[in-house]
Amino acid sequence: MSATNENPVTTRQVFTAWWPLAASWLLMGAEMSLVSAAVARLSDAKFHLAAFGGIVFPLSLLIEAPIIMMLAASTALSVDRDSFQRLKRFTTYAGAGLSLLHALVAFTPLYDLLVIPILDPPTEAIEPGRLGLMLMTPWSWAIADRRFHQGLLIRFDRSKKVGTGTIVRLIVTCSVLGAGVLHGGFPGIAVAGVGLSCGVTAELISARLFARSVISGPLERAPLAEPLTLPRLLKFYIPLALTPLLNLLVQPIGSASISRMPVPLENLAAWPPVSGLIFMSRSTGVAFNEVVVSLSGRAGARPALGRFALWLSIGLCAFLALISLTPLSSLWFKGISGLSPELVEIARLAVPLGILLPAMTVYQSLHTGYLVNAHKTRAVPESVALFLIVTTACLTIGAWTDALPGVKVTLLSITAGAAAQNLWLWYRQRSLSELDTPAES
Repeated sequence: MSATNENPVTTRQVFTAWWPLAASWLLMGAEMSLVSAAVARLSDAKFHLAAFGGIVFPLSLLIEAPIIMMLAASTALSVDRDSFQRLKRFTTYAGAGLSLLHALVAFTPLYDLLVIPILDPPTEAIEPGRLGLMLMTPWSWAIADRRFHQGLLIRFDRSKKVGTGTIVRLIVTCSVLGAGVLHGGFPGIAVAGVGLSCGVTAELISARLFARSVISGPLERAPLAEPLTLPRLLKFYIPLALTPLLNLLVQPIGSASISRMPVPLENLAAWPPVSGLIFMSRSTGVAFNEVVVSLSGRAGARPALGRFALWLSIGLCAFLALISLTPLSSLWFKGISGLSPELVEIARLAVPLGILLPAMTVYQSLHTGYLVNAHKTRAVPESVALFLIVTTACLTIGAWTDALPGVKVTLLSITAGAAAQNLWLWYRQRSLSELDTPAES
């Protein structure tokens, strides 16, 4: 059936498709704040927060980056059983390879020969960072497998199951964090690493269980489409994989820059709770990407998606402004995050500089979703390369001038890079018609 014969997409349909994914991403966004709050309540909190925010989490994200877009790929390509099986094999090999790379960095001299000279972390954070990386070894493979199966769920209108899986993940993570805090004798970085690894593994298991009914039901009955050959898969996926890889390069670059700016240990320690709050406000905007991928191309989709993007942007920026520009900021960072007074002050003064980031995330998801739906993925890594160039240039200037603390410079740099990225995505997708059919650019 052609898109012109379908009923027009409504804003209500967009919301219905979005909210389960948004709930899932919001819970994942809250996870970072919960981890930071747990570490802040254990011994040597400043050192372990600095290790988590400056070494463990940035490197774990960077290593898993090539597989992050498997959710969008599975949503777009898991159209029949044969395509599903081919994509599953690709996911398994990619996840195993990235986990091996993670293990090499964590367990071999590469950590001392490569990670420490590049990131230049405070001495007190080096060994906690090593331990945290070791405990996060299952992360990449678990992320790859669960995002692959979640894409299948979204493809066949089971997106609510994605949110359910994230609830399972959060329960497991919180249980480990809570047990660690109550015990009080474990290093904070160990509690964080074990909690995150157990949580994402639990989500992997739930995604597989939820996907069984789809695999044996609608996927089995789906008509065969064009064979998903390896060249076709790579042509589609490599530009997508480059997107988060380039995007997440800014994490270790940011850590390395903060380490070279004024008061590095305190700023690295404040960074996890600051970035956790910022990510939580952006998370539901990230969820919008899969909605755009699945709905754009249908009649009436663009006006409905555009209206929803506008109101979502306003709401998310208002939320972050409420937290960051009122006394709620002190309540959040002191009462909830459990930071010491000196770290509360650093965090409280920095967060307002990222108020526009939630809106930029929403529109990035909107424009990227249009391009992915049309299989015109080349523009996506182009935009992220521009983001990386602008952000790195701003960070370099900040480190060179020593004018502002590292957290402030990082938020300003990311905002400038995100603005440039959005402009490029808008420019590249503006010529797509509402009913564009998939075709490689």
